[in-house]
Amino acid sequence: MTRHIRYADVRDRLTWEAAVEALREGHRAARPEIDDTFLGPADKTLLNRSCFIPGVRYGAKAVTVFDGNAARGLDTVQGAMLYFAPEDGQLKAIIDSRLVTELKTVGDSLLGARLLARPDSRHLLVCGVGRVAASLIDGYTSLFPGLEQVTVWNRTPEKARALAERFTERGLTVTATPDLAAAVARADILASATMSRTPFLEGQWLRPGTHVDLIGAYKADMREADDVLLRRSRLFVDSRETTLGHIGELKIPLDAGVIAAGDILGDLYDLIAGRVGRRDRDEITFYKNGGGAHLDLMIARHIADSLADVSPFAG
Repeated sequence: MTRHIRYADVRDRLTWEAAVEALREGHRAARPEIDDTFLGPADKTLLNRSCFIPGVRYGAKAVTVFDGNAARGLDTVQGAMLYFAPEDGQLKAIIDSRLVTELKTVGDSLLGARLLARPDSRHLLVCGVGRVAASLIDGYTSLFPGLEQVTVWNRTPEKARALAERFTERGLTVTATPDLAAAVARADILASATMSRTPFLEGQWLRPGTHVDLIGAYKADMREADDVLLRRSRLFVDSRETTLGHIGELKIPLDAGVIAAGDILGDLYDLIAGRVGRRDRDEITFYKNGGGAHLDLMIARHIADSLADVSPFAG
């Protein structure tokens, strides 16, 4: 029987730590087969992501990405994840895309930071004020208890202040700043989740030892970091297959010759296997969180297995 797993019903039963470990374990399995399709205009896109991982099962996520929805009070991304059994192809679960995407996106960044950021990191800077930015604050402060300060920046300062106040009310030390350059210069971990199509993070601002976690640019015409930042950093990605030829953060500088494919030192498969990683406390590490259907499938499996008591869909 097919189960319908809804965000509001189960989110408080799932943890960041468990999501990160599900992604870590998933990368110990065989490499995935992935197919992505993008249909429609750049600001109103239908995205379909399908995946098969031997030993993990089959999955397909279909979502719409409408950039203007935030102004209408609607979610930018809407859709569902279908999770199939490997033995007979039965549809085992329909999972709200928000649930899969939230745990996958932030879990991806947290796993990258666990593998690359300095363990003694004390200051987190988050760029952006949307749902992902809020989840990043929640996730990082949950898994990095040594963080003493969280700073929020956004092009609209009042939105940054509003987000900071939400977390301050929960007892966290979170402040908003209008001075991005100064905040970057103080950060041990910089996590950015914006809709920017032009670079706004300048590499000259970074201090040695910073870990840069970039989430926002997910299309071929989008970037958050400038060329200097890439040149100053040791470059890593969550997945070579889903980032290098598809996401502007890397595709644009690769096409322009700013960096070469060989400058991408590894992805999560390499990092988890211990083949690559941070070499010393002073190097700047760059991690592009590009997502991918295989990550969705790893998280979908985790959700379905963790919530086996959810009743089958009766609709």
